[in-house]
Amino acid sequence: MARYSLVLSTCPSDAAESIALALLKKRLCACVNIIPKVLSLYHWKGNIERESESLLLMKTEEAKKEVLLEALREVHPYDVPELVVLPIEWGSRDYLEWISESVNL
Repeated sequence: MARYSLVLSTCPSDAAESIALALLKKRLCACVNIIPKVLSLYHWKGNIERESESLLLMKTEEAKKEVLLEALREVHPYDVPELVVLPIEWGSRDYLEWISESVNL
């Protein structure tokens, strides 16, 4: 059985849906949840920045993570887009099989 990942990325709210659609059309993830209005505080070029962003939660197979990162870099407006991959330790068999079917058509 394949191994699965939950991939996290933040982005400007006005870019979230277009980023999600671009990745879905390439079948790099099965699902993207968009959580709007996430407040992010972070270091950038010597300053502490404060931004309202959207959080993308992407479900995919672990084997897709490198290709997903490259595709995200192509469509993401940030110089250094966030991409954090968390392993899915357990999930319903039907759901995990659906992820595989969705990313491997």
